[in-house]
Amino acid sequence: MFPRDFAWGAGTAAYQIEGGWQADSKGPSIWDTFCHEKGKVFGDQNGDVACNSYELWEKDLECIQKLGLTHYRFSLSWSRLLPEGTTRHVNQKGVQYYNKVIDDLLACNVSPMVTLYHFDLPQALQDQGGWKSPSTASLFDSYAKFCFQMFGDRVKLWITINEPYVCAKLGHEDGIHAPGLKEPGTTAYLVGHNMLRAHAMAWQSYDSLYRSKQGGQVSLAINSDWVEPFSTDCNEDIAATERYLAFSLGWFAWPVFVTGDYPEIMRSAIDAQSRKLGHKDSSRLPSFSKDEPSVLGTADFFALNYYTSRKVKPGGGCGRMMCMKSDRDAAEVLDPSWPICGVSWLAVVPYGLRKLLKYIKDTFNNPTVYITENGFSQLGPVEIEDVQRAEFYKDTILKVAEAIQEDGVRVRGYFAWSLLDNFEWADGFSVRFGLFHVDFADEMRSRTVYRSGQEYAKMILKHKLGK
Repeated sequence: MFPRDFAWGAGTAAYQIEGGWQADSKGPSIWDTFCHEKGKVFGDQNGDVACNSYELWEKDLECIQKLGLTHYRFSLSWSRLLPEGTTRHVNQKGVQYYNKVIDDLLACNVSPMVTLYHFDLPQALQDQGGWKSPSTASLFDSYAKFCFQMFGDRVKLWITINEPYVCAKLGHEDGIHAPGLKEPGTTAYLVGHNMLRAHAMAWQSYDSLYRSKQGGQVSLAINSDWVEPFSTDCNEDIAATERYLAFSLGWFAWPVFVTGDYPEIMRSAIDAQSRKLGHKDSSRLPSFSKDEPSVLGTADFFALNYYTSRKVKPGGGCGRMMCMKSDRDAAEVLDPSWPICGVSWLAVVPYGLRKLLKYIKDTFNNPTVYITENGFSQLGPVEIEDVQRAEFYKDTILKVAEAIQEDGVRVRGYFAWSLLDNFEWADGFSVRFGLFHVDFADEMRSRTVYRSGQEYAKMILKHKLGK
């Protein structure tokens, strides 16, 4: 069903699991700052301790081994390694921690996939303008080079930036993620632009300085829903669906995989909305400078985070205000036949992943694909016998197999989100995605495998045995 060398993985992120927010000279990140403000996160919860993986890494490793994973995706905390965000001050305790994680994984025949940035900018850099500042891109490049130098002899799969769409929109347009800025219609585009510049610089650095010795691969993780017209025979719904994809998947994939620039449909929609509101200045969507290395071609594989699907029709704007929703003019509709798991936005649509994979193959020149996140959430009372989630993984992995065998998509790996119940950003600990339950009331943060974890382990073993 799957290639012999298929990557079977699960993922986590530093702020969501590590804790130790002040341990061993770690500097604060924007998520430390955001969570310590009242009213920002469900129940005013925070990641100060989370799963305490900074102290309990061996417990995580036991979970990884129980599942039989071939790969484990985790992120580095920029402010644990470089407390002020720059290489002027290196925290050796942070370097030691990640060296141990990487070495322990390899000793257990598990390959690391390492994310450099998963939402947690050092607060010291936010104080200098954060991702709104063009200079943050070169600071990220310096951080990336530091990580390639420290860990690249053993790490062969790198993700530069996780979900730049989420960082840009939720953190700088909606204000519901750190750094909590509500600057609609402008800042998200600027932040997304600087993140793409940062990614391109880091990829170019790896390509010119490290690739020949280290032999790894580098990409960025792009999140996207699958979307279909609300009415398949309505031209307005079809056009709205195209805009929706351009403003989500296309925003970051088009410059990297197709043209080196943003989708024309995205720029023209933004500019048309600006004219409508009487703004005749330069485009709110920045342009790439010819003086910098091109972003085109700066990915060695396509890293996709997929969770859900939507039907789309025109609408969903914000009146006479400038905002991304008005620019996009594409309202999301849930098909009532799709079951909802846990959080209200997460409709369970496994076939949407197959369709999205086929779309990526056809649109982005048939790249190698790693599904770097995909999961099913649980709310309310803990159900260790999470039969629905176990079925979800079976159904989804079947659709991935069909994408490979019937559609010819070059999928090379699947990473479940998440290894552990963890701190789910603005939802705190109220939403659980783990293959292992973590008891956050227990000082030892005991881990207990869910039924879905056991079933995922069986699927992996079946593949390893060639069945």
